[in-house]
Amino acid sequence: MTNSSSDRRYCAIRLPFLASNRLRTLPNAPHSGLPADQPLLIVDKVKGALALAAPDPAALRQGLAPGLTLAEARARVSGLVVAEHDPVADDDLVERIADWCDRYTPLVARHGERGLMLDITGVAHLFRGEAALLDDLLTRLSGLGLTALGAIAGAPATARALARSEARVVIPPGREAEAVRPLPITALGLDPARLQALARAGLKTVADLIDRPRAPLAARFGADCVERLERLAGIAEHPISPRRPVPVALAERIFFQPIAHAEDIEATLARLAVDVASLLEARGEGGRSFEASFYRVDGAVRRIEVATARPNRAPKAIARLFHEKLDALSDPLDAGFGFDLIRLGAFRSEPFGAVQASLDGHALDDEVVADLIDRLGARFGPERVQGFVPADTHIPEQRARRVPVFTMGANTAQWEEAPEVGEPPLRPLSLFDPPEPVEALGEVPDGPPLSFRWRRVLHQVARAEGPERIAPEWWRDGESTSDRDYFRVEDRNGCRFWLYREGFYAADRPQPRWFLHGLFA
Repeated sequence: MTNSSSDRRYCAIRLPFLASNRLRTLPNAPHSGLPADQPLLIVDKVKGALALAAPDPAALRQGLAPGLTLAEARARVSGLVVAEHDPVADDDLVERIADWCDRYTPLVARHGERGLMLDITGVAHLFRGEAALLDDLLTRLSGLGLTALGAIAGAPATARALARSEARVVIPPGREAEAVRPLPITALGLDPARLQALARAGLKTVADLIDRPRAPLAARFGADCVERLERLAGIAEHPISPRRPVPVALAERIFFQPIAHAEDIEATLARLAVDVASLLEARGEGGRSFEASFYRVDGAVRRIEVATARPNRAPKAIARLFHEKLDALSDPLDAGFGFDLIRLGAFRSEPFGAVQASLDGHALDDEVVADLIDRLGARFGPERVQGFVPADTHIPEQRARRVPVFTMGANTAQWEEAPEVGEPPLRPLSLFDPPEPVEALGEVPDGPPLSFRWRRVLHQVARAEGPERIAPEWWRDGESTSDRDYFRVEDRNGCRFWLYREGFYAADRPQPRWFLHGLFA
């Protein structure tokens, strides 16, 4: 029997006393003054009765196991301290721990309520080996007030099962099946009924199952039993799903002496921007989204993101965006006792095309405008800097829609073609919303107006062009709207207008109305 040929390595972290750590050992915990030997019962309502929900080391030593009712616990042990179970607070704590674990690898996944899985493939050498990485991780978690168990193996299921049974263990590549043989069959994670059926058949450990033919096991205990067994033994691959996207380019600085001054932080970001820009240049790409992560010595993690309107890999420009962002934060960056790790990554990139400067200076103007947009986005938020993109419609007032400028790169719609040189524009630059009603007088019912009154001023038409008929989009707006006949008109003073008539002149139709929709420059 052979293990999977995958060379990936995984580190499983289990937090068995997460709830009690949050309540009694973390900084500023509400029950931090309790003696270590006094049980703290974390209870939740089960079928109308309060029962022990989360294990506490002192409670376990007193024989108070999860599921025991509060009344039974008080009958066994006097002077108990009771706290309400708060799954939301526990989940938030796991999320913060997962954010902190990003310092080891960007591939961090949640597993269950109190577990994490890290894909450490290719990063162990940065920490002087896998054993040193695991020791550093668990030691730091212990220093933060958390009880943590960990295991490293070549398969997620193997590492997870071993982390439940041992404090810290590293399984060499290819030895996963051997390592899980002594484990009980509960390591498979099957339902109680099948676990009981396996025990009745005399199959109590993984070793009792791993060498048996797969077909009889699948026929009697289900195909997923065999699948779980092979994942546990590292025979079948089952990759994890990281909780955060993986950056396309990443650079970091580790500080043996934490830094806290704003000048040091910005200088570090400037140096990291040079490294990230170099990585993007090697890929022939430019970044559209950058994120800086700040890891405090007390375990807190702060992330700041900036975006660009088009691909960018200029280090000074990237550093300037973070300077703008840090200045504009409503919640200033709090260094606390200092940051021991700062990381900068590009999370979205696009092909970078070099722009040749033109003699008329338009390329330079474009660069200045793009830089201004990026700085405005960093200071006020990328969603507040908006531009216009064409919409797939021929209704004039719906022809353009506003979207954040930073999302316009993927827009492939095209504006209508510009008129030929010397010809008047087909559409006015400014439209009234809504169109303003006018009183118009025409020579023939369907012809252009001879005069119209707008805002109490009478305009005599000198020239007119049209009509241009625009029918309603009945598949979107229904049949409640009418056809429009548009005219481009010029009055005797040289002012040009864009008018339309809504409806037709007919005996069986309502009287059509005239509107002024826009003004030509």
